[in-house]
Amino acid sequence: MNIENITQLFISQKFEKFELLGFETRNKYSILDAQKQPVAFAAEQQKGILGFLFRQYLGHWRKFDIQFFDQNKQPFMNAHHPFKFFFQRFEITYQGQYIGALQQRFGILSKKFDIEDAQGNIIMNMNSGFFKFWTFPILQKEIEVAKIQKKWSGGLTEIFTDKDTFMVELGTSLSNEKKLIVLAAAIFVDLQYFENKAD
Repeated sequence: MNIENITQLFISQKFEKFELLGFETRNKYSILDAQKQPVAFAAEQQKGILGFLFRQYLGHWRKFDIQFFDQNKQPFMNAHHPFKFFFQRFEITYQGQYIGALQQRFGILSKKFDIEDAQGNIIMNMNSGFFKFWTFPILQKEIEVAKIQKKWSGGLTEIFTDKDTFMVELGTSLSNEKKLIVLAAAIFVDLQYFENKAD
């Protein structure tokens, strides 16, 4: 899937009724263009009783995969999260080829991530400050080239469910692979910081 010419995306998490009862369900997302038309989908792949138990008790520390699908329901990208208690990581494969990762870094009053290419080189940084908890600018050589921003979903939705919506702004200078990594980063942000509200 090529999103090199796309400069804005919206990612909307699908609501599951079981969340109202306090259960974490498999995360599913619709990916929309600037006109709010669907261009792709993403879904957590861990199924069965073990996947259910891991979601309830291990949260974002658990091992899981997010699969991305095009409009024809054909998979084109996978994001893998290995089991980690500290410094979370998201490894991204596009059409069967590893293209990069997000690596959490230590931060006291901010949320910091390095974005790596396939060789492990740091190509961008994502840093959310203490007073901008819902905004995640992405910098390349100290210049903002993309931004992930959580949108307010309404009072009851924010309090009782995990149904989040994110706007992703993509700079024209970014290659298709870098934009795909930013797309995966938006879902990683949701899983890392905005889950488990149903409790």
